[in-house]
Amino acid sequence: MITYKVKHGDTLYAIAHHFGICAGMLAMSNNIFEPHQISEGQELLVPIGISNKDLNFRNHREQYDLKTIKKIFSQEGTTAGGVFKFTFPRFDLKVRIDGIIIEPDLALTSWVAFNQLENHSMMMGDLVLLENEVGPVISSLIENGIEVTGLHNHLLYESPRIMYLHIKGEGDPIKLAQGVRNALSLTSTPFNIKKQQPPSQVDWKAIENILGHKGSHKDTVLQLSVPRTIIISENGQQLSPAMGISHAINFQSIGQIVATTGDFVLLANEVNPVTSILRKNNIYITAIHNHMLTEVPRLFFIHFWAVGKSEKLAQVFKSIIDLAK
Repeated sequence: MITYKVKHGDTLYAIAHHFGICAGMLAMSNNIFEPHQISEGQELLVPIGISNKDLNFRNHREQYDLKTIKKIFSQEGTTAGGVFKFTFPRFDLKVRIDGIIIEPDLALTSWVAFNQLENHSMMMGDLVLLENEVGPVISSLIENGIEVTGLHNHLLYESPRIMYLHIKGEGDPIKLAQGVRNALSLTSTPFNIKKQQPPSQVDWKAIENILGHKGSHKDTVLQLSVPRTIIISENGQQLSPAMGISHAINFQSIGQIVATTGDFVLLANEVNPVTSILRKNNIYITAIHNHMLTEVPRLFFIHFWAVGKSEKLAQVFKSIIDLAK
């Protein structure tokens, strides 16, 4: 490979054409998820000398890995921005806050995401655990070569107490997936179980219009993921927003009102302005912490909780999204 520094006016396709390679090969070699995500002065690795045969082999191997991982997790998962994501709602738990039963899709879903790099995979995730599950799960993860990058609460006053374990791994994606499966098998986490919920009484489209983003409708829950426009990297690799670095805003309908929770992904100088906005609007701040260890720039996650009118809460969240784009 050779290194090329992006010049003013360059595009991914123009650079690829100049070197006689396909744009897809150039994007894959630099972990680029959208063609416009290059900037002047950025250094790109140009895979000169990598044949189409080699590229086809990599694509075949990636498909084989994904098929095997789906079997390990007993589900199809989802794909977004080149990232494969698997979720594990804790339908086995009955968690309450002030008498409100928390739906798993609101705040009780473990997840892991895989991003294929040049010759290996990066995995990140967040595991939802009871207090007595934390120790055994951490030990199992360590035995399987998976790093722990954070352990903390996301909620307040919930019963039973829930802890959130953030993880990261790099290497063979099949081994990483099996390591996560081994760890979750020490808990009562169900795999690939769907539960029917009554239809929502909240107009989710109104919230989506206010926030300017479409979400995922899951029965009584609306999940929104709002990516930031800044480039975030880990160990020199640009991260996709699907790797847990987007603003997460979830709503659960409770009659004619909603419960809402999630987290905002912030730079250091954004933490206190966002804190002020939340408190001025009587929204509880339930945690402020990190989820990763070596990300650039350094990120802080503010978790929140509120119960009230959906559109009023959405207006507050829109002001935060505008502040932390």
